[in-house]
Amino acid sequence: MKIKHSLMALLAISSLNAQEYSLDSMSITATKIATSTKDVSQSIAVVDEKTINDKNILNIQEAIENIPGVNAESSSNTASPRLIIRGAGLKARYGVREIMIMKDGVPMTDPDSFTRFDFIDMQDVSSIEVQKGPGSINAANATGGVIQLVTKSVFQDQSNRIKVGLGNDGQRNINLKVSDQLSENDFIAATISHRAIDNAWRDNNEFDSTQATLRYGHIFSDDSTIETELSYTESNSNLPTSMTAAEFAEFEKTGEQKNTSYQWQHSARDSKIFSLNAKYEKEIGDVLLKPRVYFNTWEHFHPVTGMINDSSDNSVYGTDLELNYSHKLFGNKATLVAGVTAKTDITNNAEKYQYADVNTTSTLPAFGAPIPYDVINFTTSNRKGVLAETEDSATTLIGAYFMETLSPTENFIVDLSVRADKLSFNIDTNEITRYDYGTRSYKTGQGEFSINKDYQLLSSKLGLLYKLTKTTNIYASIASSNQAPTGSEIAAAQDEGISLDKTTSTNYEIGLKTRTQTFSYDVAIYQNDVTNEIVQIQDAGGNVIYDNAGETQKRGLELNGVYQLIDSLQLGASYAYSDFKFSKFEEQVGYGSRATWESRDGNYLPYIPQQQYSMFAAFNMENGFKARVTTKTWGEYYMDNANTQKYDGYQFVTDLMLGYEYKAHNIQLNVRNITNEYYAMSASKDANGNETYKAAAPMQGMITYSYTF
Repeated sequence: MKIKHSLMALLAISSLNAQEYSLDSMSITATKIATSTKDVSQSIAVVDEKTINDKNILNIQEAIENIPGVNAESSSNTASPRLIIRGAGLKARYGVREIMIMKDGVPMTDPDSFTRFDFIDMQDVSSIEVQKGPGSINAANATGGVIQLVTKSVFQDQSNRIKVGLGNDGQRNINLKVSDQLSENDFIAATISHRAIDNAWRDNNEFDSTQATLRYGHIFSDDSTIETELSYTESNSNLPTSMTAAEFAEFEKTGEQKNTSYQWQHSARDSKIFSLNAKYEKEIGDVLLKPRVYFNTWEHFHPVTGMINDSSDNSVYGTDLELNYSHKLFGNKATLVAGVTAKTDITNNAEKYQYADVNTTSTLPAFGAPIPYDVINFTTSNRKGVLAETEDSATTLIGAYFMETLSPTENFIVDLSVRADKLSFNIDTNEITRYDYGTRSYKTGQGEFSINKDYQLLSSKLGLLYKLTKTTNIYASIASSNQAPTGSEIAAAQDEGISLDKTTSTNYEIGLKTRTQTFSYDVAIYQNDVTNEIVQIQDAGGNVIYDNAGETQKRGLELNGVYQLIDSLQLGASYAYSDFKFSKFEEQVGYGSRATWESRDGNYLPYIPQQQYSMFAAFNMENGFKARVTTKTWGEYYMDNANTQKYDGYQFVTDLMLGYEYKAHNIQLNVRNITNEYYAMSASKDANGNETYKAAAPMQGMITYSYTF
């Protein structure tokens, strides 16, 4: 039965025993049908359950940071990562953009491409897939790719576990999972996690979260199944400040970040999230129906640059009505995946406030009318002050997709897919006051205004794969998709009289994949051309706005391989070469009458290192002793669009795991950055020469004990 086969595929994925990259891993993201990654006509990586457990993964960036072409870092060592795939997501000022995040087939990403990671419990995840580039039928309004989080199916996993961990910097972690088969056809599982970290080496960097999940599954008499998940998260994250060049030099000496001169000393994100989803599968002849419905409601308190966001009435509703049809073409097996999706994100009475407690200096403007105003030097708390803005919004995405996978010959596979979506923004705002970047003060806002804008988004892909031998495949693909601007980008541009268009990302790729019992490797060469690139620029007053002012060309080479040297020792390495340049881009330098526009044509994109590589060795003995060492290197990269200054990156930042497993017991020590390197997670320089650094965490270690029962 197809449903039973689907369940068995999930079990196979969750029980892979290779490290870092599986020697013959399975994908369920690229085609929505369980498929060997070797048979997928694009670059895709799978991080398996053993790797997640051995590395004691608690955050998404820790799981995928060594995948070539992926830039994953966190300035707060919490569930607030910066994720970039082949340059997509680089323009995000905060959070994750341009990348679709899914969990068990349910989208975690909002219609406008924003993802909140604070309600994903990584300790409940058994494997992670990363599908790179545009063109996926899963990726609605996301040109960077898809990250799929796969949890253990309630039907397959009946194990119980308790896990506790303690570490330096005040790290505490506890995770409990219990499950039971209530009857022949009824299954239930529950998990609860609590994690906290003080991060005393840096001011305003505390984090804690509590998460609970309840799952129920039922198998009907016709072998159809339904699986539901109910979860609740409460997360509190203080977000640390950036540093100037002088302050970063001090951090490099001491490993501590205290008393910085950054304006916004009290940024944070405190949230409460409740979510519910249900998935049904039923077989009718050669058709497998897979409808899904999902809902979440959330609230957050989020002080950021200039304003404090306080929003308590937010709801997301969605459905994905999918079917799989198995048939024959050219005398060989073929599969059609098709479906329709609908999702809406509704926010009622979201509020923004000025900071109540600030240190100011009264001054006269350097240009314009001589009206005194108060320059904000720095905040002294995140207490709410005067109401600055209210907003109601509804962002809706409706789409349809299909993908046909066929084999004209025994050794030839063709993937053809198309997805079409309509994205609608309906936003009503009353902006009473705003923060002005040029004067570093609050000023009168533009009052009431509305945004009603629609975008037609198209995504398509043609992939060709040829089986050179039983172990080696070669593929080529061309894929294209659109990315719409976010609501905040549309509002900032509209204020300047700019109407933002969607971007178009077109990717050309060729690759080679080999899977054997002792080694595997992937090679990919690609070129990604982006037109109508949405870029950040500054207006004459220094305020950040957005425009379709750029075109970029991203060329890259990615390699990764795993070698089973002996039964107990596995070695692996990955490498990425990224040649990302502006084809057409101008940015404003200076303020007011002194502002000029400077061409950046031919310059490299900032932040992306040209060379990035990692290596690992994993040792597992039959007597239960195990060890893993992983090291990563980022080469130098430009800090600014003008390419006037480089950051050296970092070399051989190394993580270590030592552990012992005996029957149901497991104890291990995980140390990240074991050599205690003091380096920048990111280094940037704006158009007017101001340098900004965000520190990476010094050495952090945790001892973890788990018992399976």
